[in-house]
Amino acid sequence: MTATAGEATEPKPHSAKDAERRALGVACGAHALHDGYTDLVYVMLPIWQSEFGLGFAALGLMKTVFSGTLAGFQIPAGLLAERFGATSVLALGTALAGLGYVLAGFSSSVALLVAALFVGGLGASTQHPLASSLIAHAFAGKRSLRALGTYNFAGDIGKMTLPAAAALLLVLMPWREALILLGGLGSIAAVAIFVAMPRFRDEPSRSVNNDNPGPPQSALRAYAFPCLLAVGVIDSATRMAFLTFLPFVLTAKGASIQTVGVALTLVFAGGAAGKLVCAFIGARIGTVATVWLTETVTAVGIVALLPLNLEAALVVLPVVGVALNGTSSVLYGSVPDLVEPAWRQRAFSIFYTGTIGAGAVSPAIYGLLGDVVGIPTALMAVAALVLATLPITLVLRPALIARPS
Repeated sequence: MTATAGEATEPKPHSAKDAERRALGVACGAHALHDGYTDLVYVMLPIWQSEFGLGFAALGLMKTVFSGTLAGFQIPAGLLAERFGATSVLALGTALAGLGYVLAGFSSSVALLVAALFVGGLGASTQHPLASSLIAHAFAGKRSLRALGTYNFAGDIGKMTLPAAAALLLVLMPWREALILLGGLGSIAAVAIFVAMPRFRDEPSRSVNNDNPGPPQSALRAYAFPCLLAVGVIDSATRMAFLTFLPFVLTAKGASIQTVGVALTLVFAGGAAGKLVCAFIGARIGTVATVWLTETVTAVGIVALLPLNLEAALVVLPVVGVALNGTSSVLYGSVPDLVEPAWRQRAFSIFYTGTIGAGAVSPAIYGLLGDVVGIPTALMAVAALVLATLPITLVLRPALIARPS
């Protein structure tokens, strides 16, 4: 029997390990490239300001177009993958993400640049839900959580390397040529994804169709996924709010602009390590215990920063970064445990849309709060909201299935 375009046979036992390695390697590479593309916008904003005479509101719109499109089209990307296959849609999305930067390089007006960023964001919307679901297909149990943590960590590598590569290229060539060159990586990566990603047969006991609008699962597990999503939304919102306020907290302690840059680097480095480390901790002690650990450390760390002097604050920041970002790996890694296998792509799409969307709007909401009550009080509110995730996680404990080793 011949597989259809969106299907493939399950890997034979003797090739299962190779399939796992290829799935994880391809997914990590896609995550690094897509997250690198997302943060590349920050590098280009000053150049576009000079080139097109833009104000700060227009520059903010540039980032919003890319990130908003990325967040808003994740659910449609998941639905499209159900019809045509996750690998094919992920490859197409990667090519589109790169094409967006190629078009940006050819843009002669602000309107064309905005259109190019929309194309890039549209392509980038495929990566998180589809790459995550492919890893969940390849790995099971505790190994799935560790694999998703490794995948989560790979995104931070891309955030560091691609903008750095862009900065180097901008020294050697004009910005348009640099963007066209970097955008061309998307086409190369798309071919690699389509060829190298192993195909996994859909779960035979479940099918996703219009006659079956909801995932068939126990009431407890159906209730648990919204709780996991709520924890993820709160975690993402508080993380972005903290990063928004942090430079002002440090400046009030006498930090220079250079010191603020160092401080943010310490947080991001700790965060990258936390995404990897906390996934392995979660596989050992469980999701709920790990979330209690990371969220408690996050809340205590945020509150502790307020009275500390600048030097002590810099020492604490990497620890805060580990806890601040580490929760996300455990949450993403728990999605496969709370939904039926055939619904993982849709569940990841919903989960990433909620968390990325919350991270996008929370700085504005907390900024209003900061204007009213001041930054120290607003940060105390951030810490309090972090702790609000703890009772929610208690619902997850009986719902999480036991992960085999």
